[in-house]
Amino acid sequence: MHDPKGKDLTLVILAAGMGSRYGGLKQMDPVGPHGATIMDYSVYDALRAGFNKVVFVIRPDIEDDFKKQIGSRYADKVAVDYVFQRLEDIPSGAKVLTNRGKPWGTGQANLTADGAVNEPFAAINADDFYGSEAFKTLADYLLQNPEGDALRCAMVGYTLRSTLSEFGSVGRGVCQCDDDGYLKTIVEMQKIEKNGNAARSFETDGTTRDLTGDEIVSMNFWGFTPGIFEKLRSEFARFLEKHGCVEGSEFHLPAAINTLIRKGELKVKVLASTGTWVGVTYREDKPYVEAAVQKLVADGIYPKKLWAS
Repeated sequence: MHDPKGKDLTLVILAAGMGSRYGGLKQMDPVGPHGATIMDYSVYDALRAGFNKVVFVIRPDIEDDFKKQIGSRYADKVAVDYVFQRLEDIPSGAKVLTNRGKPWGTGQANLTADGAVNEPFAAINADDFYGSEAFKTLADYLLQNPEGDALRCAMVGYTLRSTLSEFGSVGRGVCQCDDDGYLKTIVEMQKIEKNGNAARSFETDGTTRDLTGDEIVSMNFWGFTPGIFEKLRSEFARFLEKHGCVEGSEFHLPAAINTLIRKGELKVKVLASTGTWVGVTYREDKPYVEAAVQKLVADGIYPKKLWAS
């Protein structure tokens, strides 16, 4: 379903992750009836919300399998494009480790879409199930974008408690908002685990930090306009100056957004989601995701077969 006003919206799906904790390419792993993947549900929800183009950010080494197993499903349903996240795609003159083995994280992955996106867009993880309500909320916000507002941004926020895994720690961007619902800060915490009905994070200095579980967190569901690319490119260059030779360093999108907010170069509206989020961090999470999807199918939120053909 396309927006009746004729405005274009693109969905950028970050599908280049290594999936190391999961033990495989979880982006291609079915979780629903008829082999439906989490990405299938994201694309289905996006089309219903008014998006009319999908850009997949993938690695070159999975291109053939990805296009055959995933991309081919949408060829006759929506405009599809592919861009590649490569380790070597860095600003000219940047000094980095010569033996680095993987690309530079979600900030670089979003930059990869520059050139393939010329309209307001959403950027999401391939392995998170965000729910139909979240796509509609973000699409409505992006379609309200006044002319000339080149940096109108948004983030769909979720309650921390509802995003934790039973099987290990997770990384989350913990958010603080101002009284008008705009993002003030977002702090990336790499090791958060359940602690009863609350949570706790393990800090890099070996200490722990108690969390209530009610905090709003980013699940990397962002709404941008193409003006964001220039901002991210500048932040990426600055990141590499400081961390390009640090083993394992990553240019995280939430950290870049946080810096731009602190510098007064960006405003991000936080759109609270009351819908269903589920995700696969560890292989043991998969049965819980399958059960959640099956319930949504049983409740009539999704058809048993997403695509008629």
